[in-house]
Amino acid sequence: MMNLDEEKRLIEQAKNGDEGSFETLILSCKGKAYNIAFRYMNNESDALDVIQESFIKMFRHLPKFNGDSKFDTWAYRIVVNTCHDFLRKSKDKYRTVPLFSSEEEEEPPLEIEDQSPKPEDVLLHKEESAYIIGCLEKINSEHKEIIILRDVKGFSYEEIAEILECNIGTVKSRISRARNKLKEVYLANRS
Repeated sequence: MMNLDEEKRLIEQAKNGDEGSFETLILSCKGKAYNIAFRYMNNESDALDVIQESFIKMFRHLPKFNGDSKFDTWAYRIVVNTCHDFLRKSKDKYRTVPLFSSEEEEEPPLEIEDQSPKPEDVLLHKEESAYIIGCLEKINSEHKEIIILRDVKGFSYEEIAEILECNIGTVKSRISRARNKLKEVYLANRS
């Protein structure tokens, strides 16, 4: 992970046309950016298209980057906005945005007796995870988005505020409302 001074130096060099510096900046956030796009798109091909489009936007708008936030936070905001644009353009194709593939392969339990989960525990955990993912699909996209950013990807309140371009109070209230709505859907479908 690069420090802030190194990041500022790379940003300035990239703004002056140094492609290597831009590439270094992109590589520092590429994995997390792809994971965000994949969770939104639920399709590797579309996620890669979103990432490519996002990187083009980052390169094009880098001269406007003023350093008020960290580079990766700015980059993730562009990825989220590009996902929204892509989904808006493809509404007929994407009616929902699943967080995880429903075709996940179950990993075999570990052979180490003391540390491996029991097969029934693995199955229960997988069923519970699938149920929660199904519940996420039933809440609105704003609630789903905030849960993805906070609870799935682990962004801080400050990072989410920068990504979504809103204040921290708004982030906290959205998270609270989203969790309450998810809990409501979870409990309603359990009974």
